Amino acid sequence: MSEPQIPDLVEELRWRGMLHQCTDEQGLQEHLSDAANTPRRIYAGLDPTADSLTIGNLVTIMALAHAKRAGHEAVVVMGGGTGLIGDPSGKSAERTLMTREIVLSNVESQRPIYESVLGPIDGPPHRLVNNLDWLGEISYIDALRDIGKHFSVNMMMQKESVKERLHNREQGISYTEFSYMILQAYDFLHLFQNEGVTVQFGGSDQFGNIVAGTDLIRRTLAEDNFRTVRQPGLQDEWLPYVEEIEKHSNKIVRDEFQSFASILRQAKEGGVDSLDLSELLSTLRHALEKAGDGTLLPRFGEFEQSLHGAVEGALRTGDNTRTFGLTWPLITKSDGGKFGKTETGAVWLTADRTSPYAYYQFWLNATDADAVNWLKVFTFLSELEIAEITNAHAADPGRRLAQTRLAQEATTILHGAAAMQQAEAAGRALFSGDISSLDESTLTEVFANVPTSEHDRATLADGVDPLELLVETGLAKSKREGREFLAAGSVSVNGEKIGPDTTLGTAHLLHGNHIALRRGKKAWHLTRWN
Repeated sequence: MSEPQIPDLVEELRWRGMLHQCTDEQGLQEHLSDAANTPRRIYAGLDPTADSLTIGNLVTIMALAHAKRAGHEAVVVMGGGTGLIGDPSGKSAERTLMTREIVLSNVESQRPIYESVLGPIDGPPHRLVNNLDWLGEISYIDALRDIGKHFSVNMMMQKESVKERLHNREQGISYTEFSYMILQAYDFLHLFQNEGVTVQFGGSDQFGNIVAGTDLIRRTLAEDNFRTVRQPGLQDEWLPYVEEIEKHSNKIVRDEFQSFASILRQAKEGGVDSLDLSELLSTLRHALEKAGDGTLLPRFGEFEQSLHGAVEGALRTGDNTRTFGLTWPLITKSDGGKFGKTETGAVWLTADRTSPYAYYQFWLNATDADAVNWLKVFTFLSELEIAEITNAHAADPGRRLAQTRLAQEATTILHGAAAMQQAEAAGRALFSGDISSLDESTLTEVFANVPTSEHDRATLADGVDPLELLVETGLAKSKREGREFLAAGSVSVNGEKIGPDTTLGTAHLLHGNHIALRRGKKAWHLTRWN
């Protein structure tokens, strides 16, 4: 194994736009750079809600890939246990529970995705584990006695996804999904105790669950040493800011502030632990965001970091229970649209769901702004390389250099260099019209969104007049117009131009059953002969 490709993982994630929240940023950097105890083990979990993963899940895998490139051990938790329950985060309604057989099948179907991305990276061996292996061994009594006692229902109800569901009288939230946080927190405890995992990665919506895990570890393994924060100076320093929030003109902000303020003001006497603090801060931030506050919200990040720093500073006792959490922001499109969605649906990470060609085209069709941002998140290119690509693209946007490089790199990471080259060749063939060299599966995929029609193969034995076919397929409105197209040489069959005297026969079939017609440069129609 060679030297790590990334000297500072936290800084790497920062410039890539993949650092949103961290339980203790300075402490994490020190933890990861401790040469005497590297490599560290870093994990992230994904629940198997389908037999594949979508492109939104790729951010998690890329974050673990960067961890491996930085010389640390990446651990993927495939949620065979939590997948039986369902995470309420980001969901407005209860998930449909899946059978154990379906969940297990999904776990195995997703396994090759992780191997495709993480396998080629030079670094410590990565691991894939299934949390059903340990969650399935816990009895209900043990869960209540040994895990549940460490969780405050009041704090769990402050979680945004839970609050929204509780306020929806028609839907509500089941005890099953309400308990999801406890299971994810226990994952961290188990991995810490049994595998030496000390860092958890996740999306921004997972921060509350991650903090719950770090606190469960402290409370379970270091109850005698656990200390809440008593920072009288902290309250005085931020008192004017806190009072501004308390008197906010928006009633939602004032209401959400009450529980937070009551906890904060106990800091002088009783203290506040990091789980309580994180949940309350998250709730308060969301209230300010919904209110569209432009005055207090910009300073909230500094306020939040100060409080978290105080908590972690107080808990930095030199014991062996220190763990960390880091999240990245939600990936969005520059126009505000949902990332990973196309006109034909979600973009998946397995070829049977989204072919390498369609995957390549997704990246190639990115806007200029999105392409530059996504080069940072979805490739392993260096900061300098991306800067050079960005500058070259800005000098000549029409060449779409950023989109092309993004498509090449992202497709290679997931599907390999050969599949990327084939996808690229297919795109060139469609643009030029020279499609005869494409294999059948690629041909079918390239023409997936092109109009098609079915025809009787037997008619090809006597020859088919292309003029009739032009009208029948709608490439010409009438026979007169069709003759004009043929006479002008603007009609091609399988990429080769034809004239008025051409007759179509079985020799024109591609792979035994396709004939592709094109009028002009862009009007395609695929005929199938059965």
